[in-house]
Amino acid sequence: MAKISPVAAKYIVHTKIKIEGVVDRPDVIGAIFGQTEGLLGNDLELRELQRSGKIGRIEVNLNTVSGKTNGEIVIPSSLDKTETAIIAAALEIIQRIGPCNSKINIDKIEDVRVSKRQFVIERAKALLHDLTENTLPDSQELADEVSQSVRMMEVKSWGKENLPCGPAIQESEEMIIVEGRADVLIMLKHGFKNVISMNGSSVPKSIIELSKTKISTAFVDGDRGGDLNIRELVSVADIDFVSKAPDGKEVEELTKKEIHKALRGKITSEQAKLDLGFTENGELIDKDKRLVKPVIKRAAPVKREAPQRREYNQRRAPPRPNNRQPSGNNITIKADEKKKLKETMEELFGTRGACIFDNKLNILGKVPISELNTTIKSLKGGIYALALDGGVDVELGRLAERLGIKFIVGTDSKFKNSGKVKVLTDSQL
Repeated sequence: MAKISPVAAKYIVHTKIKIEGVVDRPDVIGAIFGQTEGLLGNDLELRELQRSGKIGRIEVNLNTVSGKTNGEIVIPSSLDKTETAIIAAALEIIQRIGPCNSKINIDKIEDVRVSKRQFVIERAKALLHDLTENTLPDSQELADEVSQSVRMMEVKSWGKENLPCGPAIQESEEMIIVEGRADVLIMLKHGFKNVISMNGSSVPKSIIELSKTKISTAFVDGDRGGDLNIRELVSVADIDFVSKAPDGKEVEELTKKEIHKALRGKITSEQAKLDLGFTENGELIDKDKRLVKPVIKRAAPVKREAPQRREYNQRRAPPRPNNRQPSGNNITIKADEKKKLKETMEELFGTRGACIFDNKLNILGKVPISELNTTIKSLKGGIYALALDGGVDVELGRLAERLGIKFIVGTDSKFKNSGKVKVLTDSQL
């Protein structure tokens, strides 16, 4: 009798069987052949199909528990899918095996070719991966590998501390200060040759000296350690700009695109002081004390004399005095005041901050522009002048009129001068 193995079959029928009693494997196989005999015609007779090799060896696995038998029947088939489905459906008519009632359910018909096809795909992936790894790289990969190795060899040392740096650190007008050697390597890999490492948390003297002659940018990690390094660098070295990696990332983890994006978004050191809230010496400023509000002594109210009554017998009223204030263009500013405001505008350049002055041009406080209107409202008077690194809008101008502010200096102005406040731009100073 010719038989086929499950390996050569196209389909495998998986069947669940429940029997109300105790039976053996020959009883189940006999019931399958006996109760399906003559049911499907001569072409689909199970004995003939098995004899011709179209149906393989029928596997029966039984398990008896508490007088009941459960198990499964596995039938391999090399018929087409329609004939295999008919054979599988015919098994469900078997209702009795030996002396016991039984129930047979077709669990599934498995297409063996699907699993074989999946095996072929997975094996092909593995073979292709091995082929790619072991073959020669193309010209671009060779060029990239050589270029990267050359850049790694370009790491130099600078100063007494032997700080890792790029080859262009001496002749370049600008330099980028990073935290460690790994940061220098990743920057060299992406083409930045004017980079130097702090090589630790303390700022070396070599970097302090270099920062006096070069435009310096501190490029630190996006964590608390990076903030601490910014405070120390700004307090002891002449740092012009500050740039940070994205939150939670280190410089050595960044891609070329992320590095360029971070450096394009650099801010001035003055703005970094405002954002992180520390002084020139690196000391943190209490958040509630960043603007010290002075105690402004209000002048005692001036007693006004009651106006004299008009004599009703006068036919003609006396001429009214001209109490109109001169226009804003006629308000003059002293030379020393102009000099003080000009120096302040130079200090504020790039910080997006503002300074508030009293009538002796003493600084009452420094605040970001976004908090300027709220701050001057809270002071409720005593302000003589404002200087801000930004434009003067209409809202600020009208607020200054109400609070008696005489001068506002900004980079540009959308507010027309009035009789109460004069607006100057830094170009007019």
